[in-house]
Amino acid sequence: MSRNNFDLLRLLFAATVCLVHAHELSGFNELGWFSGWLSAAVAVKAFFVVSGFLIFMSHERSKSLAAYASKRVRRIYPAYFTVVSLSAIGLVAISTASVGEYFSLSWVRYLVANLTFLNFLQPTLPGVFEANRLAAVNGALWTLKIEVMFYLLVPFYGVLFRKFSLLPVLLLTYAASVAYGGLFSLAAERTGDAIYAELGRQLPGQLCYFMAGAFLYYYQALFERRLGCFLLAALAVLAIDLLYALPLLEPFALAVVVVFFGLFAYVGNFSKYGDFSYGVYIIHFPVIQLLVDAGCFRDRPWPFFGVFVAITAVGAMALWHLVEKRFLLRGSHYVAADTAAR
Repeated sequence: MSRNNFDLLRLLFAATVCLVHAHELSGFNELGWFSGWLSAAVAVKAFFVVSGFLIFMSHERSKSLAAYASKRVRRIYPAYFTVVSLSAIGLVAISTASVGEYFSLSWVRYLVANLTFLNFLQPTLPGVFEANRLAAVNGALWTLKIEVMFYLLVPFYGVLFRKFSLLPVLLLTYAASVAYGGLFSLAAERTGDAIYAELGRQLPGQLCYFMAGAFLYYYQALFERRLGCFLLAALAVLAIDLLYALPLLEPFALAVVVVFFGLFAYVGNFSKYGDFSYGVYIIHFPVIQLLVDAGCFRDRPWPFFGVFVAITAVGAMALWHLVEKRFLLRGSHYVAADTAAR
């Protein structure tokens, strides 16, 4: 596992989400190519696959539950706290509300809800982005609550694996997750109520991707021995799924392809200068919203896009060097890679 492409994959997945959101939030038809050829939904699912593979590995390699929890908190929360807090405090500068109206109970609800990963309870700030296509300050953060809930479940699953055997627990959880997603998808179709589709994409519905990643971690030796069979079957399933939905098989097929590219065809050490994928993911949404709100690129999609990419890239690098890296343990491979690069 010392040589892998997971850092690169996470950066590519984060970039995919950014590009799709650049089109959806700006409304520029010229950027429609991104939404036409790329899928933010698939990128998010692929993120969950990588998490399933790597977080179970982290848990297995941790000396204690406290050590596992410390690694997870250090990796995800300092940057998250920084972005949420800076948004809550700094966006008063562009709010149409007065200072008194801005720092109101709604502001407190936003801060508390978002700092506790309950973004859906208060996604907006007073007088901020109200003229934009979407008023949410950082709509990309919805996946983080799922990620955190999964982190909390991993030790519980560790106990279940030891008590009831690994494979039955993995398969049962995977099947239950697919069934949950399918039921809510069916409810959304029959009622036309979008709330069912929203509920379907929450943790129980996404757990199949985590568990598919976990399966490939625990059965990595089998995966490597039968690599060709796994890959060909996965590609066939994904091809058929484009024409005829295969909800029971699609999560595992996607996981096979993602982990294949994560473990093989090594293309270089992308943690050498840091892991910017998390920063890109949690920064890009408010950056787009600010540029749209400013209106200075109203008829200039490509300058808008260039400035968006530049600000997001610089912001992600700053977040890594000023916040994220400083909270990592010395044993982190990012810290080791950064030291070796000097």
